[in-house]
Amino acid sequence: MRDKRAWLRRRADGVRRALVLEPRGHADMVAAVLTEAVSPAAHAGILFMDSGGYPAISGHGLIAAATIAVARDLFVSREAADADVRIAFDTAAGVVHTVVHAEGHGAERRIHSVVFTNIPAFVHTAGHPVRVGARELRVDVAFAGLFYAIVDTEATGVALRGERLDDLRRLGVDLQTALNRDAEFAHPADPDASGIAGVIFTGPPSDPEAHLRSAVVSGSVVDRSPGGTTTAALMAVLDAMGMLGEDGQFVHESITGTLFRGRAARRTVVGEVPALIVEIEGTAWITGEHTFLIDEDDPLREGLQL
Repeated sequence: MRDKRAWLRRRADGVRRALVLEPRGHADMVAAVLTEAVSPAAHAGILFMDSGGYPAISGHGLIAAATIAVARDLFVSREAADADVRIAFDTAAGVVHTVVHAEGHGAERRIHSVVFTNIPAFVHTAGHPVRVGARELRVDVAFAGLFYAIVDTEATGVALRGERLDDLRRLGVDLQTALNRDAEFAHPADPDASGIAGVIFTGPPSDPEAHLRSAVVSGSVVDRSPGGTTTAALMAVLDAMGMLGEDGQFVHESITGTLFRGRAARRTVVGEVPALIVEIEGTAWITGEHTFLIDEDDPLREGLQL
């Protein structure tokens, strides 16, 4: 899958730009490409694309892709409609297993939710200092398929509200740039996994069911969902702090108010670092089916990045 991703980056990056950037997409869009599987355990491969490039994994992207796969009978027959449907995807981060909770309604298939088992998540650095302008902040750095820097919004002085998204986006970019400039964050067992890929701004939840609310800035992309790998990264930090709870359950609220539910499945190690394997549940809805047209004479055929 990493070879396929490298081929896309080298030979077909115009497709990524055309789909996820204006005028066909927008700066915060994530796209997924299904490929043939590369391992016996998988039904298909999946590669992710956003305005910054090709992230190794996307939790909300997996939930969406599994929903589409079952709703459109891509890998499973209609006879499986009344049972949980299990689909495994090859990703650039490894094989990810999903369970689609679905049931049949006549000729329709109703998708209730998707649960995916994330790759091991662990804390890389706790309380890492980072200077942005004249201010020094401390962030927790965790890996959950990507490296995230986690910061309490109270310390930043920027409220965790929708009308402050542009401020959070700018601060997230500044933090990510400073961290990657001044320090090295590397996976102990995977030389291809390094560098801060996103910043998670956390705050108290609005939904009484949730434990935490966050906004996630990856590059310049702001997630509308709570984020799947984001949820796993937060759970790894909470677990290391002894704050996850005995039942291992965690409800994560996004900046838009949507919820993902995480459950600590088991513990493991990555290299010599304690790690947590998390199951994350969320729901996606198909909002449309679209045919993109790319005209060779179109000056914006490969998108516009403002």
